[in-house]
Amino acid sequence: MLQNNALLAQLKQDIRANTPRAQGTIKATDKGFGFLETEDGTSYFIPPPAMKQVLHGDRIEAAIKEDGDKKQAEPEKLLEASLDRFIARVQLREGRLAVIPDHPSINQPLKARIKRSLDEASIADGDWVVARLVRHPLRPDDRGFFTQIDELVVKRDDPAVPWRVTLARHALEQECPPAAEAWPLQEEGLTREDLTAEPFFTIDGEKTRDMDDALRVETSDDGWTLTVAIADPTAYVDESHPADQEARTRAFTVYLPGQNVTMLPEALADDLCSLKPEVERPVLACRLQVGRDGTLGEYRFFAATICSQARLVYDDVSDWLEGVNDAAAPAAAIAPQLEALRDLAQARAAWREQHTLVFKDRPDYVFDLDDAGNVLDIRTETRRTGQRMIEEAMIVANACCADLLSREVGHGIFNVHHAFEPEKLDPALEFLAAQGIEVEREQLSELPRYRELRRALDDREDAWLDARLRRFQGYTNMSARPGPHFGLGLPAYATWTSPIRKYGDMVNHRLIKGVLKGEAAPAEASQRLTEQLTERRRLNRMAERDVKDWLYVRYLGQSLDQGTVYDADIIDIRRGGMRVRLSANGATAFIPAPMLHSDRNQVAIDDKEGRIQIAGEPCYQLGGTLRVKLVEAREATRSLVATPAE
Repeated sequence: MLQNNALLAQLKQDIRANTPRAQGTIKATDKGFGFLETEDGTSYFIPPPAMKQVLHGDRIEAAIKEDGDKKQAEPEKLLEASLDRFIARVQLREGRLAVIPDHPSINQPLKARIKRSLDEASIADGDWVVARLVRHPLRPDDRGFFTQIDELVVKRDDPAVPWRVTLARHALEQECPPAAEAWPLQEEGLTREDLTAEPFFTIDGEKTRDMDDALRVETSDDGWTLTVAIADPTAYVDESHPADQEARTRAFTVYLPGQNVTMLPEALADDLCSLKPEVERPVLACRLQVGRDGTLGEYRFFAATICSQARLVYDDVSDWLEGVNDAAAPAAAIAPQLEALRDLAQARAAWREQHTLVFKDRPDYVFDLDDAGNVLDIRTETRRTGQRMIEEAMIVANACCADLLSREVGHGIFNVHHAFEPEKLDPALEFLAAQGIEVEREQLSELPRYRELRRALDDREDAWLDARLRRFQGYTNMSARPGPHFGLGLPAYATWTSPIRKYGDMVNHRLIKGVLKGEAAPAEASQRLTEQLTERRRLNRMAERDVKDWLYVRYLGQSLDQGTVYDADIIDIRRGGMRVRLSANGATAFIPAPMLHSDRNQVAIDDKEGRIQIAGEPCYQLGGTLRVKLVEAREATRSLVATPAE
């Protein structure tokens, strides 16, 4: 008997050793079956019974077996679970507790238990929770899926569901930090210049409360003197203060439609540090010279005290400078400065157009909400004169910061952006060559050469080329060492103009103050901190996008039966269809391939090239435009479905 068992075990081992295997990621479908997709692009079918052992997004190893002339995957080993900590909705059925992950491709209930420290009676059917996967069928000794509910996020009928669920999904704080009992001004050993008599002013949005920059502009024969005064939270908070530790963790203020979650306590962000009019405030300032041709001359950083004399709003300033009828004129001490700032900004923009790189204008979309969080309207805001003036003032001030820290300290918190990821340089060269654009490797990796290439590509005005090229391009990272910012076309860029809302700017403030006091440079920021700042910025942007997607579905879903036709830009092409952005409001929608033509076999989608042919004729491509109608709004997945209007 023992000998037979040994032979049987050896036979199974031999069969397993001779069975081909593949590693890849699970792609589920809404029809019960799925696919194992490997890194080389091979796709293996997984039948419905086997799909019960895995979840969409799992990385697994599978045995590849032949079924007639087809190959299919049999899951065997879990390499990485797609779920760990996740957001879910509670399902209570006949006393059985389960959770349904809030995921567009995972809709199966998973058995659950409630963490002992939670009040079981407080959790009801449909509530939103944070759950954790504790068992998986492909793990040794686990016979099925099992989860634990760790936290109640929000009750199902709470109006704040979109905000609370989104913040919880990205593990971001739900509330502003707690305030201290008092915020005494620290003794920093700095001499503050008294500029309270000078007519500084602020320009912000109408609802802005954390006003962190004030300006003073003086005109001379050869150009302008611009003084940029920035709120000074480090005058109240040293590095050992609990508020600083919390700010380091949060890294940024989170700006969502209808709600902000501040990095610093509101008593600082919206009051003591906010450069309100007619109130004295400590600031860190930079006085810089700009020539008539837009060139940056000498600059000087210093500590000061100011008293803003005007709180201006972008649209009001733009109306007045653009000659809109009945626009109210600013105070006599401010009006000439606004005209001077407009001229300075135009000179700087022209200089940057020639010597660096300038972003293309894109509109902002603003949600008007009522007190319950319902969308009343979505407004398009274009960059007007007021926004352009402040943008140019901040860019030149941050360029001064980058120069100072590079020369005097050698480190800081820099925004570093390489045009292309190193591993994507060769594919980018191949792609450009395939389009008849012969470039040298240095044109993608060296800033001066890249500026020339970018201008040449911009002159082509080829939206498809720009969209395809973006797939090879890199992201902006935070770095302790100076490095180029290819997006701006600058050799180095370090921000210090938003310390109320960015922890990296607080770090740079302290370094600038150290230079002013003649102190030896401290140790540079750790890689852990710069990576955290980069990751937090990514999470904040994802949270903003997710809340907006939720609000878009609720708002636009109410008017589906009206059949409104929208102009749209094609922003992504996938094997299953294409994604578009509506020009009128910024919402994104997906057009499934079956909606492109009544006969799916007539639709040929090349997702790598970003092109779609119908009946053999080119019809759609990345960067192109079309007119669409919305046909479905799915709140469960926060997604809109559209169809071509033609």
